[in-house]
Amino acid sequence: MSSDTSRELHDEAVQLPSSEQPEESLSDYEHLAETWARRGWLMRAISLCKVILRFEPDHEPTRRLLAEFDVRKMALLAKLGLSVPMPMGQVSAHQTGQAEGRTSQRVSLLSRLGEKEFLSVMEALELREFHAGETIVEEGEPGDSMFAIVEGSVEVVRTLKSGRRRTVAFMGEGDFFGEMSILSGVPRLASVKAFERTAVLELSRERLERLIQRYPSVAQMLRAYHHEHLLSDVLRGNPLFRLLPPERRAALAGEFQLRARAKGAILLEQGTPVDALYLLLRGRCQVLHRHPDGSERLLRTLEEGDIFGEISLMLGLTATATVRAETTCLLLRLDWGSCDRFLMDQPGLCDALSRMSNDRILYSSGLFLEPAARGEAPRRS
Repeated sequence: MSSDTSRELHDEAVQLPSSEQPEESLSDYEHLAETWARRGWLMRAISLCKVILRFEPDHEPTRRLLAEFDVRKMALLAKLGLSVPMPMGQVSAHQTGQAEGRTSQRVSLLSRLGEKEFLSVMEALELREFHAGETIVEEGEPGDSMFAIVEGSVEVVRTLKSGRRRTVAFMGEGDFFGEMSILSGVPRLASVKAFERTAVLELSRERLERLIQRYPSVAQMLRAYHHEHLLSDVLRGNPLFRLLPPERRAALAGEFQLRARAKGAILLEQGTPVDALYLLLRGRCQVLHRHPDGSERLLRTLEEGDIFGEISLMLGLTATATVRAETTCLLLRLDWGSCDRFLMDQPGLCDALSRMSNDRILYSSGLFLEPAARGEAPRRS
């Protein structure tokens, strides 16, 4: 069967009402789903099974086929892009080193599920289609569902501080998106638009919560996926953590804790002890100096990718300023024990942290010394 014929059958299955679905057509679609599964197009095959069951919910051959996917999923999903970084404890240093500069060793998100959980997730998914240019999720809106791309591709668009919108990534068949908002409770951090005609499988928050009530392991699996997927990109792309050897980065990844904070939340309080190093993933933070009279002055604004808490780490001081969330923020937290075990024996990284802390102290001092040098009273703002 040609790929054009496959697409035509899929299109017909999606478009025809149930009254126009003869038994012969359902058998054709069932055969097509199995063919796609053998080729490794598992999500596409699952979507077609969902279409069949929409027309005939009790179609036993299709229900059996869905059950068989659980047995096949490990081999099939390995051929498809439904993948996340390998659990860090299962990746050897040699494997991690080989993976540098390209996609790291990966295993499937769905392969983590047991048979009952897998089938329950499949039953909870809803097939949706979008035309080119159509928005799937909108930046800033509440996140009520997550998605897997069955067919087509999407672009990820973010709004810059200037107000301009910029495409920051593309995703294709087998990629997942939207899980961050569901798991962390923050609004959508980017818009996702169909780059071409695109089919996705959607899992709503309501259905996910019902699944988690029955199978708590589903929540654990999603959090592990999100954590590992996030850390794979962050640690590989951050200039500071790129200084670590690949095997050290892999071991360090499991130590980070993901934290979401609302707008206005105090992340560090001037004069109080600091117990962790923080990396700002999403949002903006204000760094404020509090004067003895209680007034505050803005020292700097932290942007995505910035690190803070390093002055306390390197110099053993209490917080030299207050850090307040200017927007809803998502952060990675690394406690002092983990910093000591994974960072402090790395000369290059320690030097970079020392330079960062010294530069920030000098910059802050300069803001107060400059008016005094001109014979002015220090500015209070």
